[in-house]
Amino acid sequence: MYKSDVEGLDAFVTKYKALNKEIAKVIVGQEDVVKEVLITIFSKGHCLLVGVPGLAKTLLVNTIADALGLGFNRIQFTPDLMPSDIIGSEILDENKQFKFIKGPLFSNIILADEINRTPPKTQAALLEAMQEKSVTTAGHTYELDKPFFVLATQNPIEQEGTYPLPEAQLDRFMFNVWVDYPTYEEELEIVKMTTANHKSAPQKVLNAEEIIYFQDLIRRIPVPENVLEYAVKLSVKTRASDASAPEVVKKFVSWGAGPRASQNLIIAAKCHAAINGKYSPDIEDVKAVAIPILRHRLVRNYMAEAEGYSIEKIIEELL
Repeated sequence: MYKSDVEGLDAFVTKYKALNKEIAKVIVGQEDVVKEVLITIFSKGHCLLVGVPGLAKTLLVNTIADALGLGFNRIQFTPDLMPSDIIGSEILDENKQFKFIKGPLFSNIILADEINRTPPKTQAALLEAMQEKSVTTAGHTYELDKPFFVLATQNPIEQEGTYPLPEAQLDRFMFNVWVDYPTYEEELEIVKMTTANHKSAPQKVLNAEEIIYFQDLIRRIPVPENVLEYAVKLSVKTRASDASAPEVVKKFVSWGAGPRASQNLIIAAKCHAAINGKYSPDIEDVKAVAIPILRHRLVRNYMAEAEGYSIEKIIEELL
């Protein structure tokens, strides 16, 4: 597609800026959220968006799908949702032959809305697809569309009737992104945009083939040895049982991050470097992506909760 990787990375920066410009036509503010979702996509990861209702999480995902020229399906997760409702099921056709009808999971971008409202059996069906990029039903394996991303949402304030994701399943998500309230100025702009007849729509910037190319290109970015060592040491230091763990971890953390965190730190640091026009990541790039990658992989103990010591504070002390 491009003559060299350097030329490809230069083109990636241009496309990334164009993407941001198109997304900004619809989404006001939330620059960090948009950046983290796009890093997840170009890193072949999945993203968990946590925020109260009404913060345009669904609109954000839909807008990104439009700007990327990808298929988009929203699945509303409810307590009565079954695995077949998202994967699909076999039916008897007019010739009395079993025929597989694909479910909404067969698309490029899947918005799993309120993923913690569905029982573990249905959560597991989705998470198998996230890991294997395929689904198996009635003895047959079906490949999912490429590229494939799951962007799941969770509401942090309503805990009744929810089935919180276990830590092992949370680990499948590359980023845990907090979607916060807009500022006064941003909210003023949102109200102006959404209470008039005129509606902005993003233009398509990329297609599936280009996205797959940029994903592979980011994987090929070389990483200096000291950056690799820093990322792995950062993950290891979150484990209270390790000798290198600092006092804050030994005092406040029950469980630390696993090897998947180290992998994600490096691949996300590569992407973070690429969007900033660098041809190789440095330690600052690892630090820039550390909080959303580690936030859902550390489990605080009772002492941390009693003293009001947040996960973010622990990670910041590690950095």
